[in-house]
Amino acid sequence: MENKIPFLKGQSTQGEITLDDFTPVCTSEFVTLQNQYSEFQDLGVKLVGLSVDSLASHVAWLNSIEESFDVQIEFPLISYSNKVISETYGMLEPESNNTESSRAVFIIDDDAVVRAMIYYPMTTGRNIDELLRVTRAMKTSDETGDNTPANWKKGDNLLAAPPETLEDAKKRMKGSNYDCKNWYYCEKDDEQSSKKFYNPFLYNN
Repeated sequence: MENKIPFLKGQSTQGEITLDDFTPVCTSEFVTLQNQYSEFQDLGVKLVGLSVDSLASHVAWLNSIEESFDVQIEFPLISYSNKVISETYGMLEPESNNTESSRAVFIIDDDAVVRAMIYYPMTTGRNIDELLRVTRAMKTSDETGDNTPANWKKGDNLLAAPPETLEDAKKRMKGSNYDCKNWYYCEKDDEQSSKKFYNPFLYNN
């Protein structure tokens, strides 16, 4: 069943944004996201941050990042102090008395469907390279109909979807388009380009 995002809106550091939420993010994550921002843009991805802190504190924090790291954050950071978004997405820690959100990433496609949810401990920063990898993998699978194996990256072989009939399995084993280890594990070259866009809304604390 598709997991559609709820319609929500809030004030961000770049004006009003309608969609969903985020929480205060570690400086290192925002600096890294900005340093790799062009890679997300190449994928057709829109980055949005959200926090339960006030808009004024967000602006002050982004100014501090620019002054300290000479990095200007180009994507918006939403302020949503009433915590409705954090509660809607299950981001508040059970023992936090509704004051502390978990570090989470939501990858949402252009149909407003949540395609991936990744949660991190409060002490652990997100892996930005992994967010790019997961997005590329999902885009590739949507375009080709194939799967991606563990640690897949662009250019690696894909895993063909499992055969639906015995005849299909036999043809695959004999075909030149596949490198099969057995009837269900067949690799094929990644020669397809993807068309679908994804919007990772990165929820931080």
